Amino acid sequence: MMDAGIEDNSNHNFSGYDVRVTDAAQNGDTFVYVIKSQQIPSDTEYRVEREFEDFEWLHHCLLTQEGVTGLHGIIFPPLPAKPGTFLSNSEAKTKKKIESLAMVDDWQMYCRALEEYLHLVTAHTVLIKNPAVHSFLKHRELPIKTKVKKGIFNKLTQAVEELRKEHHKDIDDFFQNERDSNLTLTAFTKAAVEKFLEIVLTEQKIAIACGHFSTALHLGIGQDDDPADYAFAKMCLKLSEVLDTVKKNFEKVAENDLNTLGFNLELHSRFQDAEKMEDIKKAADKEFDEISGMAKVEIQRYHRERVRAFQKALIELSDSQLQTARECCVELKQQLAEFKQLCAE
Repeated sequence: MMDAGIEDNSNHNFSGYDVRVTDAAQNGDTFVYVIKSQQIPSDTEYRVEREFEDFEWLHHCLLTQEGVTGLHGIIFPPLPAKPGTFLSNSEAKTKKKIESLAMVDDWQMYCRALEEYLHLVTAHTVLIKNPAVHSFLKHRELPIKTKVKKGIFNKLTQAVEELRKEHHKDIDDFFQNERDSNLTLTAFTKAAVEKFLEIVLTEQKIAIACGHFSTALHLGIGQDDDPADYAFAKMCLKLSEVLDTVKKNFEKVAENDLNTLGFNLELHSRFQDAEKMEDIKKAADKEFDEISGMAKVEIQRYHRERVRAFQKALIELSDSQLQTARECCVELKQQLAEFKQLCAE
């Protein structure tokens, strides 16, 4: 999401920070993320190491600010889900069934998700004013964090509250229509993510099958002196190379899918959850006008940014897949020519 102010600026750096999450390393049972930020126009660069719990602390600070006008009307950038167990074995990673993009054991992609979260926070003209954001980016040691309790009574209270207000209609038709739209889009978006991941998983399975077939052909080559066997062995070797090329192509296609449209779909799915407007109804009556004004601006900007991001993801997907297809075509043409030459011999 973009900022809730009057200005419409899609550049993340207007807030004065250029933020990058450059690496992730395992430290015992936790993972540490390296964050580099530069305050613009200063040349000073900050480097800090943060655990996922630090991101949760920052998110909690943003959600619980006091004295911020219209805070309940803000659509807060969604924090990525906590990552699963790290798998360094690429084959195990490929075979694992993907349940959610947020849990994919691709740490480069997960770093990108955390980086996008920080971009969205620093690009928000209200959230960037929170001192916790600057502490998070600059200071090696954060203030003493109060652990956010998520007990069963909190969950029960929230469930009862949602059930009680399930059929409650908003006073403002704008918010009621947005809630109805959000309910429908949330289901569709989650279904789209699930189906898209099924496509990626199929591409990965095809890549594995091609790799196994290529290996089998390579291992099946004999060492006989018979000319016929020798010619057959050369053809098998060439076919093995072809299948290996196809395998690499499908791996690249799956990677392109996840890094472009898949990344956007997952982020959009989390934003749909973040857009739920139930908290607005809990605000005091005296704040209603302020909250409504803030929320209307946020929703309008949210829709503009969603379309822009989705268009960008589709363009990146098309460009990357086209480039991959061209590279594969060139290599296959060369191997086909070599294969025809072998047959002619």
